[in-house]
Amino acid sequence: MSAKFRPADAGFTLIEVLVALVIAALALGVLYQGSVGGMRSAKAASQYEEALSRARSHMAGLLVQSGFRAGRQSGRDGGGFRWQTRVVPLGVAVTGGAPQPTRPALYALSVTESWVSSTGGSGGGRRSVTLHGERLGAIAVRAR
Repeated sequence: MSAKFRPADAGFTLIEVLVALVIAALALGVLYQGSVGGMRSAKAASQYEEALSRARSHMAGLLVQSGFRAGRQSGRDGGGFRWQTRVVPLGVAVTGGAPQPTRPALYALSVTESWVSSTGGSGGGRRSVTLHGERLGAIAVRAR
């Protein structure tokens, strides 16, 4: 007895192989896009975390310094980061008794850390983190 050759048992046709390759290519493309998007998100999160750390450091410097004045200061932090501090007097305490050369005052503090995002694509551009706080200080009072 001889076995008869039947075309249905011969394996995959060329069309079936091409369809399988197209489906595999689409699946790999989706996986690639997902992994690239994840890496971009991780990079952006890392940049925000570094900016927040730098801004906290500048805010701590404002909170511990003595004799600060209202105004703005700015500079570069390195690594593409820039900082800006802003100190604004909110109010002066009214005190009784003998005139004093200074009075307590409440100051509003803000620190902004900015950078240019290097995540590429539509996620790039200028980014910033701003911290706000208040501090008691002294303000000189003019004699009348």
